Amino acid sequence: MLSEDDLATIKKQLLTERERILTASDKTIEDSINQNPENSQDFADQSSFESDRNFELRMRDRERKLLAKIDEALERIEKGNFGICSSCGGQIGIKRLIARPVVTLCIQCKTLQEKKEKNF
Repeated sequence: MLSEDDLATIKKQLLTERERILTASDKTIEDSINQNPENSQDFADQSSFESDRNFELRMRDRERKLLAKIDEALERIEKGNFGICSSCGGQIGIKRLIARPVVTLCIQCKTLQEKKEKNF
C-alpha cells in the first residue's frame, strides 16, 4: 500500500512533468510561428529546417500521448486507485511507480503482456 507521502511525491512528479510538456509544446508552437523557412533561398537550409520541424513534431506527439497518461494517473490518484494493476488487481511496486508513475500494470502482468506481444 502506498503511503500518503509516496502519493504526494508521485503527484508532484507527475505535475512537474505535465508542466514541462505543456511549456515545451507552447515553445514549439511559438517557434513554428516565428520561423519562416521560405525566406531562405538555400534548399539545404529549407530541407534541414523541415527535418528539424518534423522531428520536433514527432517528439510533441509522443509527449501528447504521455500527457494523456499523466492525466489518467492523476485521476487515479484522486479516485484512490493509483498503484493498482489494471490486469490482476494487485499492488504495483513503489519502485516501479516512482520510476514510471504512469504505469498501469504490475511487473508480472507487464512481462506477460510483452511475451504475448513478442509471439505475434
